[in-house]
Amino acid sequence: MFKTKLVSSLEKPFLNSRIEDYRPLSFIRMMKNQRLSFQLLHTGVGFDAPLRAMLALKIEGLPAEYVTARTVELVPVAYPIYPEIEDSNYISKEPGLYPDWLQPLHYGGVISVMKNQLRAVWIQFDPKGNVPAGSYTVTVSLMAGEEALATETLTIEVLNAELPAQEMKVTQWFHCDCLANYYHCEPWSEKHWEIVENFARTARENGINLLLTPLFTPALDTAVGGERTTTQLLDITVTNGEYSFGFDKLDRWIDMCDRVGIEFFEISHLFTQWGAGHAPKVMATVDGEYKRIFGWDTDATGEDYPPFLRAMLTAFLAHMKSRRNGRGDDKRCLFHISDEPNLAQLEQYKKSKATVADLLEGYTIMDALSEYEFYCEGVVTTPIPSNNSIEPFIAGGVPNLWTYYCCGQCVDVSNRLIAMPGWRTRSIGMQFYKYDIAGFLQWGYNFYNNMHSVNTINPYAETSGEYWVPAGDPFSVYPAEDGTAYESTRIIVFHEALEDCRAMKLAESFYGKERVIAEIEAVFGKEIKFSRCAKSSDMMLAIRAKVDELIAEAVANQQ
Repeated sequence: MFKTKLVSSLEKPFLNSRIEDYRPLSFIRMMKNQRLSFQLLHTGVGFDAPLRAMLALKIEGLPAEYVTARTVELVPVAYPIYPEIEDSNYISKEPGLYPDWLQPLHYGGVISVMKNQLRAVWIQFDPKGNVPAGSYTVTVSLMAGEEALATETLTIEVLNAELPAQEMKVTQWFHCDCLANYYHCEPWSEKHWEIVENFARTARENGINLLLTPLFTPALDTAVGGERTTTQLLDITVTNGEYSFGFDKLDRWIDMCDRVGIEFFEISHLFTQWGAGHAPKVMATVDGEYKRIFGWDTDATGEDYPPFLRAMLTAFLAHMKSRRNGRGDDKRCLFHISDEPNLAQLEQYKKSKATVADLLEGYTIMDALSEYEFYCEGVVTTPIPSNNSIEPFIAGGVPNLWTYYCCGQCVDVSNRLIAMPGWRTRSIGMQFYKYDIAGFLQWGYNFYNNMHSVNTINPYAETSGEYWVPAGDPFSVYPAEDGTAYESTRIIVFHEALEDCRAMKLAESFYGKERVIAEIEAVFGKEIKFSRCAKSSDMMLAIRAKVDELIAEAVANQQ
């Protein structure tokens, strides 16, 4: 006997979970240009069930060219969360095998249904605006030859409306060196370029429209005195003490970004992390010899680095302004000084920023930080506070406010840790909407190193960077053998949060923001804050259903 059930994308079933404990998904609405995901849970039960049945998956009722199915695969989670954390909104805090990465179907579309193990197939419907509005009855069956052994049904109503374009800037830091290391290829070889483009394309498909651009090898998560694999895009030559700059690789990078739809360039940090005290690793050809000219041994504001940095930025901005037949790409750039400075490092941060502030006037300079004083003193006009430190910035009326999360944001707030339920990850969409968040940053799209980048890790075995941070913090995609990126369920659910925000903006165009927030909070049962997340899939789905209901009523009234 086989049991199946269609459930939402927000569920994370464990092998030993009971299928009866999951609420079935029977009806859902979507926009014409939305990407919808749901899951088929399946298991074999009873005395007569085989230990393993190889059954074909059959999906009917939707245009096949817009439907994909993948198996939800398990990863080892040895370090799900810090042991002292007191927060009940986790699916588990115990080590174990957790569902996370999505694998294309093997065996020609046949799946393994295991006795007494609950597994899932991830089904995605992405009409790309090409499917007419209307109601679609979808049937998903497990087939043995021509016989359907189990069938589930879902009604999808495609509304005659489209989500507005994404306004938020979204980055998850893109680590080119990790791709070179994992795939054992020379940085900026043809193989490396191909892999980089594959990963950038998947990033853009999941709402990432701002890409970390390594003019220098990023000065991030590197041990003091250590180095990461060189991936700087700038070609630098020093002749008789004079600097010259080549932009061929940068131009290729921008052309690649244009092909996949990346809109903005997040220029790698100009100074080292946690204090801005030193120069990043900078490589150059000096009188014919390729070598490191700046790094941990370089004082950020000493005699050598500031003149170089000013020369580089002057040449870089001139080059970016000259692109596209003089129309320029410079305004697509956003800049960083140093990542996560604290109050003890405020004066050093000021000194380092002052060396380039005049050159970057009129451009966005932003950094992840949590102390409101950086903004109050005018040191950072585009602060990026963590979502558990954002309240003073909201209360202070900071315009164009960004936010971020990483390993430390694990109590009450939304995050994308593997041990967190999908509804908690997705809750950030309504928070983005209510507080008009202009941008979002997360540090690890594909960080496949351990702490301080001492070694490369296998992300299929080490989801926490070798017990460094809670599982899921370092990356949201997995490296496939062919050089493409396998999506995690987490990156897709985060993209659903972005689509929720866009749907709320569409509803706002009909009703105004005050009405939309009131309707959402009526369903939520409390005021929306970053410290309050949905506590169930039912709650999160009900919030989105209310937004879709508002849009459906408005569209009907227009006809």
